[in-house]
Amino acid sequence: MVAMLATALATIAETSYVGRFGTPALAGMALVFPFVMLQTMMSAGAMGGGVSSAISRGLGAGETNRANLLAVHALWIGIALGTVFLGVMELFGPFFLDALGGRGEALTQALAYAKVSFAGSIFVWIVNTLSSVIRGSGNMKIPSVTLLALSIAQVLLGGILGLGWGPIPAFGMGGVAAGSVLAYAVGAVFLWHHLASGHARVSLPIHGTRIDPKLLKDILRVGAVACISPFQTVFTIFVMTRLVAEFGPQALAGYGIGTRLEFLLVPLAFAIGVASVPMVGMAMGAGDIKRARQSAFTAAALAAALLGMIGLGVILAPDAWTTLFSQDESVLLSARTYFLWAGPCYALFGLGLSLYFSSLGAGKALGPVLAGTLRLIVVAVVGFWLASRHAPTWALFALVGLGMAVYGVSTLLIVRFTSWQPKAGTA
Repeated sequence: MVAMLATALATIAETSYVGRFGTPALAGMALVFPFVMLQTMMSAGAMGGGVSSAISRGLGAGETNRANLLAVHALWIGIALGTVFLGVMELFGPFFLDALGGRGEALTQALAYAKVSFAGSIFVWIVNTLSSVIRGSGNMKIPSVTLLALSIAQVLLGGILGLGWGPIPAFGMGGVAAGSVLAYAVGAVFLWHHLASGHARVSLPIHGTRIDPKLLKDILRVGAVACISPFQTVFTIFVMTRLVAEFGPQALAGYGIGTRLEFLLVPLAFAIGVASVPMVGMAMGAGDIKRARQSAFTAAALAAALLGMIGLGVILAPDAWTTLFSQDESVLLSARTYFLWAGPCYALFGLGLSLYFSSLGAGKALGPVLAGTLRLIVVAVVGFWLASRHAPTWALFALVGLGMAVYGVSTLLIVRFTSWQPKAGTA
């Protein structure tokens, strides 16, 4: 949790740096940030959860060699998807940002950040994939220390290159993004060396390992389905961003600050959920279904309590968060309204996210994905209905809270009534 919090704080530092470039830069960051988080949630949470699930189930069944081979296949999947992400964003990034309502200086700033940030997509995927391999073996220390070091490096390099600390000239939005790219490049080399050296419980025998479709399927049958969930989450943000953009850059900047906290909640719930993945996976591999479900619901209760306290905090003192990024009164007012309506539902959001990760450990990703689909439908249908009625911004922000509540409650019900008994022939 400390490492995940440090990662989230690094993104807060980035937003603080961007805030010094003015409101258009903050609005631009609000446009590009969902794409950044989509990559993170896919690589670390969804596909990463599939990787951890496959490896932990293999180790739980006593099949160490299979776990090693799965690690190699996970690496190739990560490199392939990182390459795809880089190509798509470099080719179609301007179109996506324009479609979200980016205009004028806000769009210019968003493109300056995106061009550099997604050039390092492969490094992000390697770091998060190999971290998931190590977590799947039950080792949280190495990935956590690595992420902590990356976060510190990202903050320092982002400040040096973006703001021009010391003798280095300021490169603006592109410099802030470059700090993250450089940090992840170093992290990718370190984790690759750690696994290849044989010091971990799971090794990385790249040489002589041929691609086995069965091993790819073991990872992708969970990871590929789970990847739908980040798309749903980010597309939900896209819909809301597009609607709020109609109210001007001040409203969009305030909303972006509010959603930045929502994306801070994801790593916190991730920290708890990802700890439950190897516990659930190894219990499933050993055939102990009762322990697997007990681990899942214990983690969910903890995540709900933690995020619920944060929600209460931002309801009572919203400016404590918002003033980290802007002093513009119209931006502050927009963010206050957002937190008033979204904050009460943070606990249910944490509940759903934690159960999502636990379901990955059990190899049962479909249920939580369907819950995310329901959330997206509610937000999209009601959101465009409100827009057609020229609803005020508070109504849109209330819809954000409703979407979180729908997601949490539906995920809880689906997991509660879904059997985790493995099918014949599966681990």
